[in-house]
Amino acid sequence: MVFMGDRATLLETGRFVQRHARNAADEIIEAAGALDALPGTTAAPDAVTENETETETEARHRRAAEHGDLASMSALGALLLRRGDLDGAEPYLRGATAEGDRAAANNLGVLLHQRGYADEAAGWWRVAAVAGSAPAAHALGRHHRERGDEPAAEYWLRQAAEQGHALGAYALADLLEHRGDVGAERWLRAAAEQGHREAAYRLAMALERRATETTRGPHATGTRLPVPGAAEGPARSVAGAPPGALLPDGPPAAGPGGELAEAEQWFRQAAARGHRRAALHLGAILEQRGDLKEAGRWYLSSAKEGEARAACALGFLLRDAGDEESAAVWWLRAAQDGDGNAANALGALHAARGEQQTAERWYRAAMDAGDVNGAYNLGLLCAAQDRIPQAEQWYRRAAYAGHREAANALAVLLLQAGDANGAEPWFSKAAEAGSVDAAFNLGILHAGRGDDRTALVWYERAAAAGHTEAALQVGIAALRDGDEQTAERHLRCAAGGGSAEAAFRLASVLDARRPEPGPAVLGAPREEKSECEEWYERAARQGHRRAQVRVGMLAAARGDLAEADRWYREAAEAGSRNGAFNLGLLLAREGSEREASLWWTRAARAGHGRAALRLALLAARRGELTEGRRWCARAVELGPAEVAERAARLSEALHQELTA
Repeated sequence: MVFMGDRATLLETGRFVQRHARNAADEIIEAAGALDALPGTTAAPDAVTENETETETEARHRRAAEHGDLASMSALGALLLRRGDLDGAEPYLRGATAEGDRAAANNLGVLLHQRGYADEAAGWWRVAAVAGSAPAAHALGRHHRERGDEPAAEYWLRQAAEQGHALGAYALADLLEHRGDVGAERWLRAAAEQGHREAAYRLAMALERRATETTRGPHATGTRLPVPGAAEGPARSVAGAPPGALLPDGPPAAGPGGELAEAEQWFRQAAARGHRRAALHLGAILEQRGDLKEAGRWYLSSAKEGEARAACALGFLLRDAGDEESAAVWWLRAAQDGDGNAANALGALHAARGEQQTAERWYRAAMDAGDVNGAYNLGLLCAAQDRIPQAEQWYRRAAYAGHREAANALAVLLLQAGDANGAEPWFSKAAEAGSVDAAFNLGILHAGRGDDRTALVWYERAAAAGHTEAALQVGIAALRDGDEQTAERHLRCAAGGGSAEAAFRLASVLDARRPEPGPAVLGAPREEKSECEEWYERAARQGHRRAQVRVGMLAAARGDLAEADRWYREAAEAGSRNGAFNLGLLLAREGSEREASLWWTRAARAGHGRAALRLALLAARRGELTEGRRWCARAVELGPAEVAERAARLSEALHQELTA
């Protein structure tokens, strides 16, 4: 039997493995182009007109088939097969196959496979594939793979792929990828270039994974670019939620490179063809880039197709845009579809509104969906309500499931209860799993035991991961050891992270390096603020009282008395005795001695010896000798030594005046 080219409608067997009897023709076969006549036969009668209905087409082919037209027999069999009329299609397909039509042989294989005769179907696919039918080669390759014969599967799938058959290229790529063969990407690309959306998605994932691994290095930890809603990675929080409540976040920024840009284009192509996971991932990329409007469109597209993670991510975009009610609608939809992250978001939302019972119900739903954050958030909720035993129970559950922040929270509870030995293993477990807070807490634990060396090891580990307070502790330790360069480096990190104490200490290091100011020159321009003063000011703006006093002193040295007054006053009102004393000096110089005495009194009562001595001198000038001696006694008591000595001499003089 000699097969010529496909003369009837070519049918493509895409997802041909069907394990039930429903009509699946439209899912696994696809009409190709126009019909040609076999040599020695007539062409299909009556060319198809633009407005011809399917019924008219069927009638036309049926008339021609009854007159023995091979092309119409094959086309009619294909039409009936697609409709699900297997009994009607079979005689026409068998007749056309007997006359050598390879498309009919391929479609007869499809029909037999739908009837459950897989081996007979494979026989006809082989006939058609040998004759050059790419769809038949694809179907035959899938048949062999299903039976575990990978060499035969690869042979036939490669035959289909090399003929430009998209499904064959994709199936070959899938087989090669399963075996870890580097040639898989070539065939994924071939299928994607022909419009195969799943191939485009998987190609994008492969490109992105390789680019991310290249950026991070072969031994880098962490996962590749996660989509919003994934349980891994950093977390968002809902305003007003219990502190530390974990919710899904967008993906981390990926490294630069052409592969990432290409990956985005393939995600976009797959998403445009209705691939909901590609739309989700594209939305995540756009959200990370800051293109929230387009990200929202892709999330919406994916969510409408039933992707719960996209609905969850869309909820966060809406929440961030201030539309909390719409966010809740999408979170509810995602949570009802089993998305634990969305359930966590709903829990945090209700917790922020004070609806604790509803919040607890959603956290439990998250936990039931397999999201360990649900147990952790339940622990936070209970801890916020001072239900410590219940909080410990939920923290333990999450910690045993590998939740590092739950392990840290559990350790904190145990430490607060006085069980340092019980807390240490949980801190260690959390720290080894990557919890920066746990590493810092281990530093505190060892420092409390007097083991400064071990404490410093954990502080350094936490500081290397960006922990602000840990960087401060490392900086302080370096200053104590005289390593000013290391101290400055860590203090800069901590100060840049928002630590007021680090900013003050950094300013102090820089201040100590400044040359002594020269004598004031009349008419000289006012000095610009130095870097150390800028760091003092940063700490001062955060309420650091010693920094406020120092900023006031530097301003006074520049002659900016209004600025000095502001900072001294702010420090004094916050309880700084040095601020109160300096403010008193400033006011006294300006002639406001009465107000100055008020601030000196506040400073002296807070333990400032110099302020007490100033009050003694004021009292002496006013002739209030007994009051003066009382403040002298206070100054002697408070010191320092030179103040005590002066106060003692003044007290003796006042005593002589009183007894004269």
